[in-house]
Amino acid sequence: MLAEKRRTIPLLPLRGILVFPYMIIHLDVGREKSISALEEAMVQDRLIMLATQKDAQNDAPQPEDIFSVGTVAEIKQLLKLPGGTIRVLVEGLYRGEIEDFISLDPYYQVQIREFDEDESKTPEIEALTRTAINQFEQWVKLSKKIPPETLVSVVVVEEPGRLTDLIASHLSLKIEDKQTLLAAVGITARLERLCEILGREMEILELEKKIHVRVRKQMEKTQKEYYLREQLKAIQKELGEKDERTAEVEEYRERLKEKNLPAEVTEKISKEIDRLEKMSPMVAESGVIRTYLDWLLALPWNIETDDRLDITDAENWILPMPKRYLMKITMVWKRLKNGFWNIYQSANLRKR
Repeated sequence: MLAEKRRTIPLLPLRGILVFPYMIIHLDVGREKSISALEEAMVQDRLIMLATQKDAQNDAPQPEDIFSVGTVAEIKQLLKLPGGTIRVLVEGLYRGEIEDFISLDPYYQVQIREFDEDESKTPEIEALTRTAINQFEQWVKLSKKIPPETLVSVVVVEEPGRLTDLIASHLSLKIEDKQTLLAAVGITARLERLCEILGREMEILELEKKIHVRVRKQMEKTQKEYYLREQLKAIQKELGEKDERTAEVEEYRERLKEKNLPAEVTEKISKEIDRLEKMSPMVAESGVIRTYLDWLLALPWNIETDDRLDITDAENWILPMPKRYLMKITMVWKRLKNGFWNIYQSANLRKR
């Protein structure tokens, strides 16, 4: 059973960080209310309530902006830094739940309910403890974020509650996930939640590992292909030969020289040929550029045919109705060619 006690204590709201029991950490404090709370705690018994804000960007949190469950900590060391900031070394002792805010000025003073944990072991707690230790060892091997000596110092802890808090303090979790572990006062519920989080984290690490291996293999393949292509170019250069890409590019340039194309068309085709020359053959866009160049060079630039406007030869194969329509179109076309066509053509050239 959990033993409960109540007391009044200064409160230090934390931003973007959460402190578990048995955790030793440095905190930089700069807000006036927080500094006043530290000073009051130093005058009393050096104990202070540490509770995390729900929004780290809030400079003046109200009671509803602070998680109700936190950690009662002891101030081990206090150092004043330039600029009015105080660096404090604290050690988490046990859980506490805020029941009421006694005052908000000049510092937060709260009434809390303290929890003393029952470290008695049951078969269920023993099984959950072994599962948590096994999962934590696997997590350490996968993440490689914790040195082996730290792992040894954690797994030798015999108290299930303390073990759970130590493991949780070493995990890189969101504040919300850490808060659920801190709020789990019962040992069984806390161990179950920890095993659930460790299982999820290991799945994520396994996926990250697979992605990393796949990306590394792809990079190695790309680098190997690039290296072999460069070697092939060097060998062909020594032998006086040309690779397929160089021969293809030169062929496009020769075809461009043979064409008498407008200046803007020549410039555009030259740019596309340069892009094709610099592009890797493995890139899908190279096929699009190649098709585009073939289409541009195949167009009948500056090639004109004589218009046949005399339809007398078509008497035998044009039906009466289409013939009348065709004669009307032909008359309009002749008029355009006699006068209006030159105006239309000059206007169209100005638009270009």
